[in-house]
Amino acid sequence: MTGKARQTKSTIDEDEVARFSAMADQWWDPTGKFKPLHKFNPVRLAYIKQEVCRQFERDPKAADAFNGLRFLDIGCGGGLLSEPMARLGADVVGADPSETNIKIARLHMESSGLEIDYRAQTAEDLAAADETFDVVLNMEVVEHVADVPLFLQATSSMVRPGGLMFVATINRTLKAYALAIVGAEYVLRWLPKGTHSYEKLVRPSEIEGPLGTAGLKIIDRSGVSYNPVTDIWSRSRDMDVNYMMLAERADKS
Repeated sequence: MTGKARQTKSTIDEDEVARFSAMADQWWDPTGKFKPLHKFNPVRLAYIKQEVCRQFERDPKAADAFNGLRFLDIGCGGGLLSEPMARLGADVVGADPSETNIKIARLHMESSGLEIDYRAQTAEDLAAADETFDVVLNMEVVEHVADVPLFLQATSSMVRPGGLMFVATINRTLKAYALAIVGAEYVLRWLPKGTHSYEKLVRPSEIEGPLGTAGLKIIDRSGVSYNPVTDIWSRSRDMDVNYMMLAERADKS
């Protein structure tokens, strides 16, 4: 029998999949329901490019800085991260449990003239097939899965020696509840009501533990804060609401 033993449990939250599938036609509309993600994307992209180029000794000014690197964008949605990675030369697998999201991602990829391996698959299925990657992008996903430790175990197992995993999510704090849920969903209406559930938000320690158990080492932590005056997201020291973490698997050599 080839591949790892298939997980009997699932990380998929069917309600979350249905919610995002229902909004799939708006993934690429910068003024639609995913407007906050479009606003948030530049800070994510800058962080990914900076750290990948540092780890793999690439020139960040090069148009093909990621050439030869294999990326997994897990929970890729409509491809908002997959496409920029492919433009930088990466070999990208974009995976999402929603068939609808994958269809939208493929349509936009074709119109953009890119080649991305989009799959309607779960993290545990990819892991069971012995898939491995230089970089795993685990961005704004963990707060939507049914089993965070199992999800992190599956995604961590696919990071190659010397490889990286990026995790971005929302902290489970009262400040995050006030700003990311009440403020963003009910007052400012940046996001549809119910996009996030306070109980499913994830504290940094709840990510660090499973990643450490899986053999990954946290090498960077960064908060992400919003400036309402400039309407810009930027990295900060404040991890109370949005934050990003970077982990690596030690090179065996």
